[in-house]
Amino acid sequence: QVQLVESGGELVQPGGSLRLSCAASGFTFSNYPMSWYRQAPGKERELVAIISWNGRTTNYADSVKGRFTISRDNAKNMVYLQMNSLKPEDTAVYYCTRSSVYWGRGTQVTVSS
Repeated sequence: QVQLVESGGELVQPGGSLRLSCAASGFTFSNYPMSWYRQAPGKERELVAIISWNGRTTNYADSVKGRFTISRDNAKNMVYLQMNSLKPEDTAVYYCTRSSVYWGRGTQVTVSS
């Protein structure tokens, strides 16, 4: 069955960096675009970034453009989210998803001094 497992979230100071990882299994990974979403306390889940099946096309939420980079390694069935210049408002649970149908359990990112 489809499994998505996120990792890499932690407490980081404002201005810091983190790289989130998502390990995918149970499907032909290279056939699908992949996305990262996030959900902050009391807010709706929002799209952060999306990457095409071959990695050549990416799109980002305006709030993270220029700071976050989504990438993938089809040989390893992995998708990543490099997050730089983190702000307190980036604090959220970050989720990896395939087609917004299959979701991981999420990884907590907290940006605080």
